Amino acid sequence: MAAETVTIAKLGSQGDGIAETTGGPVFVPFALPGETVMIARDKGHGTILSVLQASAKREQPSCRHFGPDGKNGTCGGCALQHVAEDDYRAFKVALVQDALTQHGIDCPVEPLVTSGPGERRRATFAGRRTEEGILLGFSSPSSHHIVSIEECPVLSPALFERLPALKLLAGILASNSDPFRIAVLETETGLDISFSGLKTPSEKRRQAAIRAAMTVKGIARLTLDDEIIVEPVKPALQIDGTKVFPPPASFAQTTERAEDAMAALVLSHLKGAKSVADLFSGFGTFALRLARKAQVHAVEFDQKALEALDYAVRNRQGLKAVSIERRDLFRRPLLPRELKGFDAVVFDPPRAGAKEQAEELARSKVSRIAAVSCNPATLARDLRILIEGGYRVESVTPVDQFYWSPHVEAVALLKKA
Repeated sequence: MAAETVTIAKLGSQGDGIAETTGGPVFVPFALPGETVMIARDKGHGTILSVLQASAKREQPSCRHFGPDGKNGTCGGCALQHVAEDDYRAFKVALVQDALTQHGIDCPVEPLVTSGPGERRRATFAGRRTEEGILLGFSSPSSHHIVSIEECPVLSPALFERLPALKLLAGILASNSDPFRIAVLETETGLDISFSGLKTPSEKRRQAAIRAAMTVKGIARLTLDDEIIVEPVKPALQIDGTKVFPPPASFAQTTERAEDAMAALVLSHLKGAKSVADLFSGFGTFALRLARKAQVHAVEFDQKALEALDYAVRNRQGLKAVSIERRDLFRRPLLPRELKGFDAVVFDPPRAGAKEQAEELARSKVSRIAAVSCNPATLARDLRILIEGGYRVESVTPVDQFYWSPHVEAVALLKKA
């Protein structure tokens, strides 16, 4: 790869600087608009060798593992630590605005709901046994190289402080050098730790892991794939005053602040509704809040998540009726005739979006919809379907719960025109 000098024109959707050259665009991670950088070019990708002219808005990264000169390699967890705060916020808003524009949607985009360092309560670590011991951290961008983490400013302190415990458990359970993953959720009773990708441990290793998990402070549950190895105390989350015991490796919003902000938007928009359908409900992030004022029908494919929601409802007084239904909404979306009894709908699908369900909602007479998404592109596609079915988008609010990453959540509020 030959060295080449380029000037960065703009930021791309993944946070990379983009240089326009005669050979086409070149994507340069950790570069900013207006900068002149020397790169090693490999087709459409450039690696910074040196910054010849830096932007006045370049910030000093908060983490030693960030950037091309990061300690132990370049951590792939963050992409934007070098971006000034005002430009960072504008970038996140633009991700949503650009997705809407691509689908011909002209509607208000509200200011970014922010998050900050130390708020992330959920993470998935990469790990592998080496000759030197357990390597644990995050993978480099577009690589299987694992960067050993010595600090992480985005993780909650309680989660980061338990990294030695994760290494201890990995050292017990990992019997070969195959890579594995550890999904961790911080709950009010301790960490919910789920290993995947490991060879089935021997009984000796299993018993050693149980002893370690019982001894180390701050561990609520240890799971290997779908099997609970030990549960010193049930992992618990509070959702608007209702205690929920999430199943292992279940989806939870990444930060509490983002969850509360999204819930406030949804509840305000659906205020006064008597009957609400919560689609892709999970274990009740929205359903449990809505049930204070409305009857809720929660629809979700994950049976264990539904069981957690049902248990939470049955053990909490003062809620309206909450019914549950296990259903694959990608294959069997709720039809207009099934939606007749609902005043409002909220849906929060995976990154693939809710195309099939949006098509049925577009044919329905539901008066109000709140659409929540972690993918602006599929959200905009689904909103276009709803617009063509007679809905009006009243607002879209970007929500940043993936701090310093190129990802952004959004909440769209719609009414039948």
